[in-house]
Amino acid sequence: MSVETISARLVLEDGAVFAGESCGGGGDGLGEVVFCTAMTGYQEALTDPSYRGQILVLTAPHIGNYGVCEHDIESIGPQVAGFVVREMASIRSNCRSEMDLPAWLTHHGVPAITGIDTRALVRRLRGGGVMRGMIAVGDSISSEAVLERVRSSPSMAGCDLATAAGAGAPQRWDTALDQWWPAVPTPEGKPLRVVAIDCGAKQNIYRHLVAVGCEVLPVPAGTSAAAIRELQPEGLFISNGPGDPAAVEAVIGALRDLIGELPMFGICLGHQLLALALGATTWKLPFGHRGANQPVRDVQAGRILITSQNHGFCVDAASLEAVGCDVSYEHLNDGTVAGFAHRELPIRGVQFHPEASPGPHEAAALFRWFADEMNGLRACDSVAGEAS
Repeated sequence: MSVETISARLVLEDGAVFAGESCGGGGDGLGEVVFCTAMTGYQEALTDPSYRGQILVLTAPHIGNYGVCEHDIESIGPQVAGFVVREMASIRSNCRSEMDLPAWLTHHGVPAITGIDTRALVRRLRGGGVMRGMIAVGDSISSEAVLERVRSSPSMAGCDLATAAGAGAPQRWDTALDQWWPAVPTPEGKPLRVVAIDCGAKQNIYRHLVAVGCEVLPVPAGTSAAAIRELQPEGLFISNGPGDPAAVEAVIGALRDLIGELPMFGICLGHQLLALALGATTWKLPFGHRGANQPVRDVQAGRILITSQNHGFCVDAASLEAVGCDVSYEHLNDGTVAGFAHRELPIRGVQFHPEASPGPHEAAALFRWFADEMNGLRACDSVAGEAS
């Protein structure tokens, strides 16, 4: 029995049209078109809140062969505005699979397109930079009308998507990693109290924090410095998330008020927000870094790490140096900042994702650094209390 196919198109703001077939939800998808070079981990990428407002293109040619497993999602569900692949697998084969990828995309209403030349598309994005686009399902609207909608849509620059992407109210996270990842006990067996400013955090970040002995209290991105102090944290974590970091003014203001009071650690957008709060600046990359195979160099140790990344903005290196920070990691592909450390305060940020999911775990020790800083301050407070 033949399966009916539905036509679909991806229209870019430069006028390029890529025709293919629908393999997801029946609606249209409008957003910034970006590409990811990871060979696996499509489900983790699709549910990463940092992709909110974006149409995700995968460079791997064959996608969906191991299906979908709810255990592998990184948020409440798909976050992308649309999904683009060269070839969607017709058969799934994995003992953990619960549903095939097209059915999952359709269930969640995610517009997706297959059967286009993704290599040509990625070359266009690398040459001209990421651009706005739209997946149009069916033939009810002309490509000219689609192009008009694309060009009238807002740019990612100057857009605050993080405030709505994160936690809606203060909560608690206590789920650790799977049994294969050893948990690290804290001194006295008392968890380290960490407030996490949730700008669209991946769940595996919180699992790693719990694994190094933290009690994680996620709060919305608009939470004030006073409200964070009331929670009496021993450390402050700032999560990944979507959009332009300079537009997330509420978080930058709260961080600025809290600098110097407790250890701080930021990942991806959180890294950028920490830098902005310290007085550094950010800028938009031509096509960003997105993939599970991105090399960075540890400046102090000289060691190379293969990392998972997903970002379109970058911190300016000279501005970091000017506000008392050192570049701790750099991207080998283009020399841009991949991490920084404050010279005097326990503040660090990394542009890559040490929690991986998907990707290698070579940088997971950064969570241990954060816990060690908090344990050190707790020990000092204990000694001071005994002395008094």
